[in-house]
Amino acid sequence: MSEERTFTAQVGEVEFSVSTGKLAEQAGGAVALRVGDSMLLATATMSKSTREGLDFFPLSVDFEEKMYAAGRIPGSFFRREGRPSTESILICRLTDRPLRPLFPKGMRNEVQVIITTLSSDSEQHLDIMAVNAASMALVISDIPWNGPIGAIRIGYIDGEFVINPSIPQMAESSLDLRMAGTREAIVMVEAGALEVSEEIILQAMEFGHSELQTLIDLQIEMRDEIGKETREVELAQMDEQLQEAVLNRVGDRIKEVVTQHTDRTERNSAMDVIREEIVT
Repeated sequence: MSEERTFTAQVGEVEFSVSTGKLAEQAGGAVALRVGDSMLLATATMSKSTREGLDFFPLSVDFEEKMYAAGRIPGSFFRREGRPSTESILICRLTDRPLRPLFPKGMRNEVQVIITTLSSDSEQHLDIMAVNAASMALVISDIPWNGPIGAIRIGYIDGEFVINPSIPQMAESSLDLRMAGTREAIVMVEAGALEVSEEIILQAMEFGHSELQTLIDLQIEMRDEIGKETREVELAQMDEQLQEAVLNRVGDRIKEVVTQHTDRTERNSAMDVIREEIVT
């Protein structure tokens, strides 16, 4: 049994508390992230080898909603959880987007990230917690990954930016901006707003990127103290002859089609012409 460790960081008005070493010890990396009375368990594992013939990176991100987390019991005959909700699927996608580009190019080992809701206080948003928990699990694991990332939500209430506003606070916010970034750059942005100016959006992104650095500092501390040694993986190499042949055949034609044709129908027709020439 490994020793349980807890790390904390203050982000806005709430404290992020991360513990590891007690749950899911057989996973490559596992953390329990708590904000308020909401808690998520995130695990990250990687296969030892690659499947033969696999020509893509098989990353899967799963967000498991549990009714018991909100103090409810399923009312079906079998007392089982139902299929994933739309919100659960969207959280999976929100988590996947900033994680995927930071894996080594050519990696073909299967990676599975599972985030399970242990408790929900109906005050804290679970989507931003899910992205941070997934990053924390990966950064202390033995999986090669060029993280960490930090994720944050920015609200705009009464003319002021609010860091990670609660669910009740969001009812008064004219901006719902979710973003994730590394130390150097923003890697994912998703936002909804009520006629907020572009200047406010840009200011919110700059403000959010500076504030999420606290979460990155926290994860670097975790990696330095308890991170596992990264496993070596075999990276798939691109066929240089095939790459050269495609470049010679296509050149900059795809770029020209995308930039010159604003109409989708015309753009698709032009792409079909290029596709037929490549095939023949």
